[in-house]
Amino acid sequence: MKFFLALVIASWAAVFPVWADNVVVLPFYNASQTPNLDWVGESVSETVWEAIATQGLMVVTREDRQEAFRRLGLRLDANPTRATLLKIGQALDADQVVYGEFEVIPPPAGTTTTRGNLRLTAHVLDLKRIKRGPDFGELGAIEDLAAQQSHLAWQTIQFLAPKMSISEADFRKRWPPVRLDAIESFMRGMLATNPEQRNKLFTQALRLEPNYSDASFQLGLLASSKKDYRVGGEWLAKVSPSDVHYSQASFFLGICRFNTGDYAGAQTAFERVAATVPLNEVFNNLGVAQSRRGLPDAIVNFRKAVEGDSTDPAYHFNLGYALWKQGRYAEGADSFRAVLDRNPQDQEATVMLGRCLKGGVGKPPPLKEGLERLKTNYEESAYRQLRALLPGGQL
Repeated sequence: MKFFLALVIASWAAVFPVWADNVVVLPFYNASQTPNLDWVGESVSETVWEAIATQGLMVVTREDRQEAFRRLGLRLDANPTRATLLKIGQALDADQVVYGEFEVIPPPAGTTTTRGNLRLTAHVLDLKRIKRGPDFGELGAIEDLAAQQSHLAWQTIQFLAPKMSISEADFRKRWPPVRLDAIESFMRGMLATNPEQRNKLFTQALRLEPNYSDASFQLGLLASSKKDYRVGGEWLAKVSPSDVHYSQASFFLGICRFNTGDYAGAQTAFERVAATVPLNEVFNNLGVAQSRRGLPDAIVNFRKAVEGDSTDPAYHFNLGYALWKQGRYAEGADSFRAVLDRNPQDQEATVMLGRCLKGGVGKPPPLKEGLERLKTNYEESAYRQLRALLPGGQL
């Protein structure tokens, strides 16, 4: 699915180049003499990334950015030269690079009311024209990091998408202030590589800031990756609708609810995603939840998944299984044949094809439950990129 979308994105970019600007946001370089503050640069980068993403622009994900750095042998905490920026942009097929630096100015000796002042500076490099845009700067107490990086993010989107951006007042409503120690715990969790340490730091961030949506999202992903679906579902249900990860959180919330036997709750979660991110895997999972509830609409959604990607045998299998459950054996047999055309070794499809072929003769075969195939991949970023390429953002 991701490869298919990448091909479509490339073809549309050639047709509509004016809509095709792809933005990458780099970690802000630590120019301070104070060590162990890289989390500040990551926090600014994350805030700017989220702001750009919510405006519907094409923006490189954190994971893709990190993979590009790994392939190029670059350190995430290095101060990038123009040559480095060009390499990164080429590796990620980016048109605009947002980068910058920060400096923490220690407080005067004896001061206990502040950790010092923070100076943030952001730059935008247009890689198509090899031209640098305006610089954006902030200076204030480090305790006001949340407000400073939000204002910096708003200034950035005003430059990148002046016709699409929202007012600063509305922007601030979407990103309410978060206390500094909670931001620090969260970003240190994002930088940690040990799952237990990440869990500890995200949990600490939520103790400090109980409505910290980003931390709830990350804890939900961690729990669901360990198949602790009950805990994962509890965290994912707390992600705010204004969060840029809301649709992704709802997708994995549906998976958590499905695996705890809450099929109605799973259906609700997948319906919410399908309304805004109509991906094949979303329609498939919505159909799986409906199938477990014995609802006929499952067939409608399985057909949407097949129409969106006819190469995936799981979609054909689920459609065939739903048709078989309704006694539509001839149609079901066609779907199971499609599965075996794509994967001749699929034993379940072979058995179900045989059941369909025998289904119309004599007593119907006993119902075999629980064979639906759930999808755990979620390609929202590729979908958003494709939509951003189209005039008006419509697919």
